Amino acid sequence: MAKPAWEEMGLIQSEYDKIVELLGREPNYTEIGLFSVMWSEHCSYKHSKPVLGMFPTTGEQVLQGPGENAGIVDIGDGQAVVFKIESHNSPTAVEPYQGAATGVGGIIRDVFTMGARPIGLLNSLRFGQLDNPRVRYLFDGAVAGISAYGNCIGVPTVGGEVYFNKCYEGNPLVNAMCVGLIKHDEIARGVASGVGNSVMVVGATTGRDGIHGATFSSEELSDDSEKKRPEVQAGDPFMEKLLLEACLELIKNDLVVGMQDMGAAGLTSSSCEMASRAGTGLEIDVTLVPQREEGMTPYEILLSESQERMLLIPKKGSEDKVQEIFKKWGLNAVVVGKVTDDGLLRIKEGDKVAAEVPALALTEECPIYHPEAKKPSYIDEMKNVDLEAYGKETAETGDCNEILLNLLASPTIASKEWVYKQYDYTAGTNTVVCPGSDAGVLRIKGTNKGIAMSTDCNSRYVYLNPEVGGKIAIAEAARNVVCSGAKPLAVTDCLNFGNPEKPEIFWQFKNAVKGMSEACEVLNTPVIGGNVSLYNESAKGAIYPTPTVGIVGLIEDIDKRVTSEFKQEGDVIVLLGETKKELGGSEYLSVVHDLEAGKTPELDLDVEKALQQLCLDAIGQGLVNSAHDCAEGGLAVAIAESCIDGKVGAKVSVEAGTNDLTPIELLFSESQSRIVLSVKPESVSKLKELAAATKIAFAELGTVGGDELIIEPGNIKLPVEKIEKTWREAIECQLK
Repeated sequence: MAKPAWEEMGLIQSEYDKIVELLGREPNYTEIGLFSVMWSEHCSYKHSKPVLGMFPTTGEQVLQGPGENAGIVDIGDGQAVVFKIESHNSPTAVEPYQGAATGVGGIIRDVFTMGARPIGLLNSLRFGQLDNPRVRYLFDGAVAGISAYGNCIGVPTVGGEVYFNKCYEGNPLVNAMCVGLIKHDEIARGVASGVGNSVMVVGATTGRDGIHGATFSSEELSDDSEKKRPEVQAGDPFMEKLLLEACLELIKNDLVVGMQDMGAAGLTSSSCEMASRAGTGLEIDVTLVPQREEGMTPYEILLSESQERMLLIPKKGSEDKVQEIFKKWGLNAVVVGKVTDDGLLRIKEGDKVAAEVPALALTEECPIYHPEAKKPSYIDEMKNVDLEAYGKETAETGDCNEILLNLLASPTIASKEWVYKQYDYTAGTNTVVCPGSDAGVLRIKGTNKGIAMSTDCNSRYVYLNPEVGGKIAIAEAARNVVCSGAKPLAVTDCLNFGNPEKPEIFWQFKNAVKGMSEACEVLNTPVIGGNVSLYNESAKGAIYPTPTVGIVGLIEDIDKRVTSEFKQEGDVIVLLGETKKELGGSEYLSVVHDLEAGKTPELDLDVEKALQQLCLDAIGQGLVNSAHDCAEGGLAVAIAESCIDGKVGAKVSVEAGTNDLTPIELLFSESQSRIVLSVKPESVSKLKELAAATKIAFAELGTVGGDELIIEPGNIKLPVEKIEKTWREAIECQLK
């Protein structure tokens, strides 16, 4: 027996019953389509909205928080930064090139829709192990798609992260972030206000690609997902560049009341969301929408997710000027309807009404669910795994050379140059710190300011302890921009989790957000927007919970920016922060022992806040030549990376027996709130005073110089040339 249309489109019986109640009648086929996409998880957040209320979203620096196309923070002098991160996971899983490319295109549109010129891109990529041929295919295709789109449109990709773990084998993650610059008086918003104003569709023509993309992204991946390849949109970065310039010209000439990207759910979401924000209605004739395929139905036009399109409400009487500007850029700009005062989204096909529903029913009346949250049994099992024996390994011989080389060759730690060398990271001539350091840094032309940006999340920590892992994701992202000399301003997040209808998954989600929220409060980094991506599961199971954090910070004096590499022979290497007996969830355990277990590192947020302020003060006073966050792989890896990037050696002595730590624990523990600095010898005493005043642990480790990395204890003695070759070639070797 055939399923009813509403069930085929992803609705459940109770949801369909509510639709009938809201309309006072049975919906027609097109109306079912509208509700199915707008009530999908991807658009409605029906399982996550109550949890997201935990996030702090305001602050003196926040000009626009969640609810718009992107968030905005003030950076002084009448300027602001606009940024957001979003997922394109499911499309990438079935068509990696276009899936990743259109993810970039969509996030760029979210930023310039606000009136901002995009100036930087970042991405967070998660794939399975590279020994799997399909993983290599997905990875290669996604990177190619990201580079092709960003390079063509002329927005530099200045940072990001790439993780590899078998949990992502069936469901890769592609999270794209865009950062833009705007003047306060040029901010635009996605509202359809002004009864009687025209409604215009601008940009590319509409085809059948991407239909039901929002619902596709709101279900688990299965063997049938490959059959849905036609739902993946195809992008045209050259068209997007023209659209970007035309839209910014409209805003500069004050011709726009409201504007919104036609992203997930296409014309449906952009129209009802703009009407809902303004408390108005819209009447649209779909026969007027420029189409590139014959015989398209209202259903297809409304649900298409063809790329490079915007919905626009021009100021009354400005239609001709809008069309003139778009004609100059070679783009469509067509009046397709008007703003009404009845609160209805009325879709016409010529003289015939094809659909008529309250706009608020699509956006505000979606059922909100409160799933059961149940602590997974594995949490306590993993936490109680005894790691004592692993910490004592090699204690007799003390030889950690092979361990360090294996860690540097791990794809998660190894150089990502194979990835970012495909990106144009200098487009726009604003990039002053390229990919490879703790954060990308862009200058702001006409000022002496700069902005630093980073993405971060250690999903293994979140898997083992969602609350602590969530805190660490925020803290480490903030620490990354601090290491560049930037004060963290605000956060955007992409919350990638499995099926929220499973109690154990929802427990992960709820507790991760709780931890993130607490960290944001303490570190004064409000969440100004983002994306929730649930149902990231396949036949292989759910991904590790991955709440990716994107962060932006302000550097008041760009000349004082700092990078991660050692720069000067004779500089003193200093560790800020305390190393503890914390191997749980470490890269060491995973790479050397194929074990992902144990108690995660603890995080004291007050200590983290003090550490970050200490680092900023030291950089501001000109005491620091390099700063590098101590993260995956621990202290030994952090020092090795600073040697590699600086093409110089170092001689280090870590105090053995500190807190009764073994050499393995000293070198490879991933204790939080630690930063490795290099400073001139004459600056050491002043830095030590600052550390004492803030009660942050301070240790002189050694000096920069020579062509070998020497670390005791551990008997590490390796030529910099060898560790660089191991680190730099690891990913390329696995892709051949």
